Amino acid sequence: MPAPVTDAAPRFPPQIRYIIGNEAAERFSFYGMRNILTVFLVDYLLTRHTGNHTDEAQAIFHTFVMGVFLFPLLGGIIADWWWGKYRTVLWLSLVYVAGHACLAFFESSERGFYTGLFLIALGSGGIKPCVSAFVGDQFTQASRALVPKVFGWFYWSINLGSFFASATIPKVLEHFGPRVAFGIPGVLMLIATLVFWAGRRLYVKVPPREPDRHAFVFVLRSGLFGKAPGGFWERARAEHPAEAVEGARAVLGVASIFAPIPLFWACFDQKASLWVLQARNLDLHVGSLTLAPSQLQAVNPLLVMLLVPLTTYGLYPWLERRGIRFTPLRRIGTGLVLTATSFVGVAIIQRALEGGARPSVLWQVGPYLVLTLSEILVSITGLEFAYTQAPLRMKGTIMSLWLLTTFAGNFVVVLVKKLGLVHGTVEFLFWAGLTYLAAVVFALIARRYVVRDHYLPATAATASGAPMAQPTTRLA
Repeated sequence: MPAPVTDAAPRFPPQIRYIIGNEAAERFSFYGMRNILTVFLVDYLLTRHTGNHTDEAQAIFHTFVMGVFLFPLLGGIIADWWWGKYRTVLWLSLVYVAGHACLAFFESSERGFYTGLFLIALGSGGIKPCVSAFVGDQFTQASRALVPKVFGWFYWSINLGSFFASATIPKVLEHFGPRVAFGIPGVLMLIATLVFWAGRRLYVKVPPREPDRHAFVFVLRSGLFGKAPGGFWERARAEHPAEAVEGARAVLGVASIFAPIPLFWACFDQKASLWVLQARNLDLHVGSLTLAPSQLQAVNPLLVMLLVPLTTYGLYPWLERRGIRFTPLRRIGTGLVLTATSFVGVAIIQRALEGGARPSVLWQVGPYLVLTLSEILVSITGLEFAYTQAPLRMKGTIMSLWLLTTFAGNFVVVLVKKLGLVHGTVEFLFWAGLTYLAAVVFALIARRYVVRDHYLPATAATASGAPMAQPTTRLA
């Protein structure tokens, strides 16, 4: 007997509130410590060192961020092959809490403090691909229309936590010192873990796949070193089933789209290092208030919370009604252009500083607005794109590859700082020029990419034998 037809619009699954709540608290904990890290390194931890503290602090900061975005590869593999996403998030969250404890109790010891940074990088990085992919797992083919909206709200919750952390923790550091400033984010991470655990009975838990010789890395190894005659994929097909080979091809295809993205992250993450160091030299008085140099970072998440609903529910549908296809790939390309433009803005401010002026810190609000627009177009869209383009059993892996673009971008920053290639106004223009170039390269790659969506079928079960999603092909 056919199922009754219903006009009821699909609704968010009830378990989503636990994931969103967890993300908001976790992001407060992360950005609370991250956004004061550069100032803490310059003014507290590195004061006994000789040489340029600002360059050393930037290098340490971006090395830490590299770690945060390297460990997603490990987390994705653990989740896909052994623990599943739920258990991976839960156990690595406890490691994350331990890292915050080290920062709070060993703030004056370099060894203890760097141990804490390592544990936070491991915990935060390890859960990154799992949480975002876990959100997508709660939806089926029948509710796929809600996926762009849930990733928008997911990102909104990230910035809710980031806003309150950025607005408060820099002042906590000034008035109460590092122990309290790092301790508060630790408490929030513990709360985040408890909120996630509270939804355990409601989650859809796609089980992990047992490690086998047909996994992604083994397909690549066969393609490179297999003994069968023919090209790369012929050698891979000789040793692996068609499903595994097609999955690997899908991952590599998406990876090609990701190739220019590191330049976005190289620029974006410098708002917590290079832009903060510039703010130290600006006029921090705003009326009767005196801002902390890192406090202006609160502008970014505040703008995201305002602009995400406007773009998701206003701009994109408005463009669609007028026949303008602002596809994910076009959004990402536009975002790269805006990223570069934001650095032109801070270069103008830096030029004024070098000319002897002392502009108000509020002049950074304009570049923050442009950078935030680029973040919405690149980062939110990238999360959605990475999830939808990944075959069912490789979603954790491909989300890890997306997060590795941030690792690569911060590696470039560390390399530039270690080499001492550019400083001052030239440094800002250097990053702008590289990112404009990345936007051109992205446009050339995107023109040849064929979009193939992969969602869980409407009848997907939580048993290990759940059916594979059928891809939907559409134009980019």
